[in-house]
Amino acid sequence: MENKNTKISIHDEGCKVKLRAVQDTLDILKGKWKISIISSLSFGKRRFMELQREVDGIGAKMLSKELQELEINGLISRTVCDTKPITVEYELSDYGKTLQNIINEMINWGLNHRVNIVENYKSHAK
Repeated sequence: MENKNTKISIHDEGCKVKLRAVQDTLDILKGKWKISIISSLSFGKRRFMELQREVDGIGAKMLSKELQELEINGLISRTVCDTKPITVEYELSDYGKTLQNIINEMINWGLNHRVNIVENYKSHAK
């Protein structure tokens, strides 16, 4: 029988495993740009310059670094096209597409948060 006074401790193994899983996810997605890059690629293939235009404020060197890290982690694939001049296309890998639910939830939360903030601002401004 479970004791009602028993509190779940952060040291419980189940909690540790879940916290480690959250940290693993954050380690892959951390930084200012990765989620924006993944979000852009969720709409389809993009060339380097298209990504640079869509991800507002990112420089070419940083975009290159972030794309390389995403590729190393298996979240995107890079295809060198046989064109003149050579073009490179990036797209989410099947593994990267597994982040779609997380990205969609972030979009929904962000939209709701913006509405909430605007409503709170308007109610305090009266």
